[in-house]
Amino acid sequence: MQSTQRLTTGFTASAMVAVLLALVSSSQAPASTSALPPGALAPSERHRLVARRVGMILEDTHYRRADIDDQMSAQVFDRYLQFLDGQHSYFLASDIAEFERYRLRFDDMIRTGEIEPAYVIFARYQARNRDRVQHALVQLAKEPDWTVDESFEFDRSKASWPATEAQMNEIWRRRVKNDALGLILAGKTWDEAADTLRKRYERVLKRVEQVSAEDVFENLMNSYARTFDPHSSYFSPRNSEEYRIQMSLNYEGIGASLQLIDEFVTVMNIIEGGPAAVAGTLKPTDRIVGVAQGADGAFTDVVGWRIDDVVQLIRGKGGTLVRLRVLPGGAAPGTTEKTLEFKRNKVTLEAQAAQKSRHTLERGGHSYRVGVISVPGFYQDIAAQNAGDEDFRSTTRDVRRLIEELQAEGIDGLVMDLRGNGGGYLPEATALTGLFIDRGPVVQLRDSGGRTEVLDDPEAGVAYTGPLAVLVDRFSASASEIFAGAIQDYRRGIVLGQQTFGKGTVQNLVPLDGFVKKPVNGQLTVTIGKFYRITGESTQLRGVSPDVPLASLISLNDVGESSLDEALPWDRIAGVPYRTVAADGVVPTALADEEGARAAVDPDYRWLVADIAAIEEIRSQTSVSLNLKQRQDERAALERDRLARENARRAALGQEPVKSVDDLDPDDAPDIVLNQATEVMADMIGGYDRRGLAPKTVSLSP
Repeated sequence: MQSTQRLTTGFTASAMVAVLLALVSSSQAPASTSALPPGALAPSERHRLVARRVGMILEDTHYRRADIDDQMSAQVFDRYLQFLDGQHSYFLASDIAEFERYRLRFDDMIRTGEIEPAYVIFARYQARNRDRVQHALVQLAKEPDWTVDESFEFDRSKASWPATEAQMNEIWRRRVKNDALGLILAGKTWDEAADTLRKRYERVLKRVEQVSAEDVFENLMNSYARTFDPHSSYFSPRNSEEYRIQMSLNYEGIGASLQLIDEFVTVMNIIEGGPAAVAGTLKPTDRIVGVAQGADGAFTDVVGWRIDDVVQLIRGKGGTLVRLRVLPGGAAPGTTEKTLEFKRNKVTLEAQAAQKSRHTLERGGHSYRVGVISVPGFYQDIAAQNAGDEDFRSTTRDVRRLIEELQAEGIDGLVMDLRGNGGGYLPEATALTGLFIDRGPVVQLRDSGGRTEVLDDPEAGVAYTGPLAVLVDRFSASASEIFAGAIQDYRRGIVLGQQTFGKGTVQNLVPLDGFVKKPVNGQLTVTIGKFYRITGESTQLRGVSPDVPLASLISLNDVGESSLDEALPWDRIAGVPYRTVAADGVVPTALADEEGARAAVDPDYRWLVADIAAIEEIRSQTSVSLNLKQRQDERAALERDRLARENARRAALGQEPVKSVDDLDPDDAPDIVLNQATEVMADMIGGYDRRGLAPKTVSLSP
């Protein structure tokens, strides 16, 4: 997630510094004699040097302590091919067979700096790419027959490489037909669709010719880094500067990190406190297909664009509007796109700040007042603190103030809403936990050398002693998981929602030419440690499981550490002593049973479950029809089903039906999951009230 660099607190990079100092004086390897096609891109001497540095740093400092040997060479080889042609739509099977002679050379390549084989493979990819785009352009000369019953397999990640040129041509004929069909379903004529696609494919062709030796090198180095784990990455000098700008928040945009995947600019993370996070409409895995300026500017099709060009379109003067046309993550090509509007702004501390609200629920003649504190990120105004400002902002300080305000308003229970919280500043996670426990350990950190450090609640005393719940979802990660796990382990409160992300690793950022402000050789993020709960269980891969599960539109299969290749495994170490805090009237299994019974009859919750089932059915598809009428009928059926679900919900709530899904206002949609969380809290409050109990320290855990 976005917070990886800031979660390194407690670790030092002395070992990395020593490696870097040794590398600075390393000798140059002789140039490789591998034959490159005439005019092909080739590595520079700087690339050879940096490759050796990257290899040594990964081997010496990564948490896995793995050697780049023949076994890893084969994995890097496969990952490099995946980076280039993940959909198996450019290389022929004969190309792959020819490249097999390089499979066991990738370990030697990064040690010697003789990385020409990667450039040989890329030269073939570049040639195949040119051929494919030219073939696509030819297909636009004639309108396809939309009445033919055939389909397009849009997910070819597990398909075989095409054996012949004829098979490849057929794949691309259907791909072009599907691209055009998507535009026609959006209201364009054939001539308009063909013109849009011609410009799109010509941009792709231009982008292929603009690829530099640095771009090839970045892909290659990331093939090594991502084979160690999904959070280790190489940044080229250009992308190092882009990373620095994003981390400094010294730009005005929408607050999202992007990556180019299969010609689509794809949302990877939403940055806490940015316009996208505040709006809540843009999600990770969404694909941006168009960008428009202002409230009524024309959309520019950006499929096939270089990612830095798309970024420049999205960024702009603060306070101005930018609109995005987005294909939802997991949706099949041709699915109805959504249009989102954002007001550009800097990612500010104020926008990241915790917020409160109060909800009143009626139960059996009793009114229960539930406070909710939303925490979008773990932040601390370090600059203000270093300047001596005693009133510097931080998550813990803000939450303490909000608790005091809610208690003054007379709340009976508190829900900490950490949905979408990707983490942040680690000390804030331990300090926030300390608001709810008197003292004790919060999390364990283990480095690549096997050394373990225990981080404790930094301050004695408790800010709130009443009923407590922590609401999480699949996007709750890293520091969020530390907080939720500690509250669960201490039995101080219950965890509601969805299994969390499972990002239990720590990264360090390493410039490859010394610790300078603007690296000329790029930089490397390396996973150097793991988080462990005080029970000894890792948060890595498995995350935190809720005591009371709640439905979510977020797919566990598509989002989370378990969906990432080469994710480090779950494991456990020895636990540390701590005193649990329990409320005698609160039994998580009983709360889960009560919630299940309530959800079965709640109109909003039943609507949400039905909506999730419909979305999951769409996500399970790997191909789509290329018959125009069938696609129109499928889209109409989806709209009818959606309208029927909405009107069934409205009827159960005594509301007027709507005639069309176009009449629905997204801003009027209830936060169903939060509403259910407050209902569970009311159950908890009832448990306390029936017994006149409060949390108390009850035992000493091993």
